[in-house]
Amino acid sequence: MRTRSPCAVRPLNAPKEESTSRTRLARTCPASVNHAPAAPCSNARTTPPEHNARMTTPRILITGASIAGPALAFWMRKLGWEVVLLERAKAFRRGGQNIDVRGPGRDALAAMGLLDAVKGRNTTEQAWTFVDEDNTVIARFGQEEFGGEGPTAELEILRGDLASIVDEAGDGVEHRYGDWIETLHDDGAGVEVSFHSGAKERFDLVVAAEGARSRTRELVLGQSTTLEPFGLSSAYFSIPKGQNDHQDARWFNAPGGRSVFLRPDAQGRTRVVLSIQEQPSGWDDLEPQAQKQKIAERFADAGWETPRVLEGLWATDDFYFHSIELVKMPRFNKGRVVMTGDAAWAVMGSGTTLALIGPYVLAGELAKGGDIAAALDRYNDVMRPFVDKAQDIPSWGPKALQPQSRAGIGIQHALLKVAASPAVRPLIARFASGGSGLPELPAYPELTGRTRVG
Repeated sequence: MRTRSPCAVRPLNAPKEESTSRTRLARTCPASVNHAPAAPCSNARTTPPEHNARMTTPRILITGASIAGPALAFWMRKLGWEVVLLERAKAFRRGGQNIDVRGPGRDALAAMGLLDAVKGRNTTEQAWTFVDEDNTVIARFGQEEFGGEGPTAELEILRGDLASIVDEAGDGVEHRYGDWIETLHDDGAGVEVSFHSGAKERFDLVVAAEGARSRTRELVLGQSTTLEPFGLSSAYFSIPKGQNDHQDARWFNAPGGRSVFLRPDAQGRTRVVLSIQEQPSGWDDLEPQAQKQKIAERFADAGWETPRVLEGLWATDDFYFHSIELVKMPRFNKGRVVMTGDAAWAVMGSGTTLALIGPYVLAGELAKGGDIAAALDRYNDVMRPFVDKAQDIPSWGPKALQPQSRAGIGIQHALLKVAASPAVRPLIARFASGGSGLPELPAYPELTGRTRVG
């Protein structure tokens, strides 16, 4: 049970009937003018009326309730801001595939006090194994060999589980579902927002923590953001656990740039990733049933255990397909409208880690106080090295993991055998166990009360 300070509480503003709201009670403790953390308040003390304008609690609207959005909501409540978390979906989305948290993302979780909770929801995955059509293991890369920073990270968790943990930690956050932003007007002192539901409200800051194709980002920046295709499209879903499914994830390649990836979860099912190495095919714009049909046709002759995977494809209710794109922006804000998470820097491989780092840095810079514009400048400066490093991905990556020909698959298998051999494995482990390669997470004592991270 959460404990609350003995402050007066009130429900935050309810939205129009067209949207669904889940409101937690928010403290009415005032925040200081420079947005530093509010001091503990007492029922015995009343704010004089003449100070009401000066002591108005700043408001932030965060759009997107996956991981980055709830993470930022958590931190902004710590600063005493009034937080509205907006989600276009009609309810909280608990589904999703295996994701991992590495390096400074792990430090951000620790700063939130959520590291043990995430460890407790681990998917139980122990290794990546590459197999051939007969299910013979070509190479195995175990978690223990890479210090928790290899193909299988120490913190492996389902997206929905991590989102739930982070979301539930944010006390005093107003949640609104089934609604979205229609228009924005930034007048320099705040942002006037019109919602699809018909409501109109004003916020000190608006943050888009949406996906790579963020609608809010488009409202502010138009088509100026670069979406760079990564040359890989993937379908994600779950199927019943099979007799060969265990704690080792299994990766199978078929000609035509296709791969079938089966991973364990902690719920007794198997998570599937079907990937195709090619430029975007236009499938993103199709309805889910049409996407399933395209996937089924493309993988019909893939071999191995694909027939049972495709059987599960038609029965699943947690299907998701997208073509992977890198989002590249010169700045992560325009005035008082800010982007974080995939809306700002969609990456391949480090998306979850950056979804935790970005909100921590944004809140940390705001916690320093002073001018909001200056804080947003610092947010850009601090995040840029993280993003540039995470997006520095070799263009040949998809081609190496999803070869087009049988000969290419044979070469891949030969290289994997060498990499997993007793002579070479220690060298690869030493290289991989150095962490994610991202910069060190900065400390924000104004935010966390600690001068060191981790």
